[in-house]
Amino acid sequence: MTQLRGDPEHPVTRGFLCLRTSHFPELAASPLRLTQPLVRRDGRLQPASWDEAFEIIAAKLTQVRSESGPAAIFHYRSGGSLGILKHLTDLFFDQFGPCTGKVGDICSGAGEAAQLHDLGTSDSNDLFDLCNSNHIVLWGKNPAVSNIHLVPILKEAKARGARLTLIDPIRHKSSGLVDRVLAPAPGRDFELAMAIARRLFDTGRVAADVATFCDHLPAFRAVVEARTAAAWAAAADVALAEVDALADALAEGPTAILVGWGMQRRQRGGAIVRALNALAAISGNLFRSGGGVSFYFRRRKAFRAFGPIVQHPRVVREPLLAQDLLAAQNPKIRVLWVTAGNPVAMLPDSANVAKAIDATEFVVVADCFLTDTAQRAHVVLPVPTLLEDSDLLGAYGHHWIGESRPVVPMPPGVRHEVQIFQELARRVGLHGFPQDPIDTLKRQALGDVAGQGASLESLRKHGSVRSPVAEPLLFPGRRVFTGNGRVQLLAEVPPEPVVEVPPEAPRASAPLWLFSNSTEKSQASQWVGAGLGARIWCAIHPDVVPGLANGAKVRIQSVLGSIAAEVRLDATQRKDVVVVPKGGHFSRGQSANALIPARATDLGLGAAYLDCLVRIVPE
Repeated sequence: MTQLRGDPEHPVTRGFLCLRTSHFPELAASPLRLTQPLVRRDGRLQPASWDEAFEIIAAKLTQVRSESGPAAIFHYRSGGSLGILKHLTDLFFDQFGPCTGKVGDICSGAGEAAQLHDLGTSDSNDLFDLCNSNHIVLWGKNPAVSNIHLVPILKEAKARGARLTLIDPIRHKSSGLVDRVLAPAPGRDFELAMAIARRLFDTGRVAADVATFCDHLPAFRAVVEARTAAAWAAAADVALAEVDALADALAEGPTAILVGWGMQRRQRGGAIVRALNALAAISGNLFRSGGGVSFYFRRRKAFRAFGPIVQHPRVVREPLLAQDLLAAQNPKIRVLWVTAGNPVAMLPDSANVAKAIDATEFVVVADCFLTDTAQRAHVVLPVPTLLEDSDLLGAYGHHWIGESRPVVPMPPGVRHEVQIFQELARRVGLHGFPQDPIDTLKRQALGDVAGQGASLESLRKHGSVRSPVAEPLLFPGRRVFTGNGRVQLLAEVPPEPVVEVPPEAPRASAPLWLFSNSTEKSQASQWVGAGLGARIWCAIHPDVVPGLANGAKVRIQSVLGSIAAEVRLDATQRKDVVVVPKGGHFSRGQSANALIPARATDLGLGAAYLDCLVRIVPE
């Protein structure tokens, strides 16, 4: 039996894994695993040889490019394993066309765009700099579930005397890690940040030299002073005393704000993250050891790109994919290639995403399983799981980089994606596409840092190394990476989101904000398998629908439709929220994304997943 364990020598992971990763051997050995190509014949996906699959794909790509031009071919690549070599798929379609590309990022688009605008980068201080903090604010972040390797560092910081505050509308496992919990009204993090900023201005506790490193300070202050601290706090549904405590912590410092990804998945998501950037800046914590405002760690920073940035003839907006694919186009998108993603399950408005893919003339999906998206393909290509893959990896939550090396062999019939595109390039006559061995491509990607202790040999010797291009402090010289080196403060209040209220129904609840969150056991459709049963669970306060018991069968109703669920009563939750597990198969009626309208965030073309109201309807 193969077991998976963490590397005890890794300074961050320290030999332990999250529950999902520890079960990867079971996933890789699943009887549902794809181990040979599938080709649609007579309306059904049927086993095929690689030669047949390549022949069909190469013929279709060249036919469509000849008849309609490369803009009729759309390459959709999501995150998948986050491997650096996956970017070679982009290079193939850039050289073959350039073809239509994807723009936006459903996961982190608004937050990254906000930090790029304000700070010139979306990166963080060294992870272990948190041990220099006097105060750490987990703002919309649940590390006990979604960032477990942060938990020991938080505990160490707390043991050294740091105080921890959690800000989140929903109660979750990380509540037990902290000293204080604030549960603002859903979507009102901007108002809470403005309340804190008002207190800092009113008490004269902004950084003395703030005008020397911030642009738009008068306009930002005018936004803050448009309401009193008490009025901002009331709008956020947070007690003024709690606002004062947070203002005290920021003024005292050093205070680190760790920004979760959920709250930037709103129509005002970019403005919310910009408000937190501003708090860190005006309080001076942005430039202090033990401070900062951490949304992301630039995991690709150390790696060299495989090709130049190209101008695509057209782009499809990821959060609005169905709308863009179904719209009248010239030329119409005839070919869709999906790499490292499952858009039917991942994107909002799943039914229309499925409809758009069903309407596409030719669809190719590379995946390990027959996902909701793969079920709609004309050709499905089996690729390795993480245990069989060979790649380079950065990390979301720290600056270490490493190599993914196969620990078990790929099943016969499975091929590495680099080899897939190398063969396809030969068949369509792309002579400029690299045909080098995978190790050579890894060395190419590490070319900028190999001489700084991060060569492929160093990764293999040490297991992982800290990125040599990541400084311990992100902004040691009190200058950010914007064009003029100054923080760009927000200068206006964001507009209210547009949210439809689902119709009333007998015995139905009042409108509730839908939170579809990661859990310890499942995060996406590949992980849930059959474990969810026929219905997902939904956690609600007992007063939401009086008289319901644990396990009661209900439907969660939005303006788009409904899904079946079983109730979990939780008196710690706010009475205006319902929490369901993230992921779940659309084809089984388990995907919360089927309830969520497709809307983009204010910045970065992220998906506004959390701007969705639902009702609980007893059956």
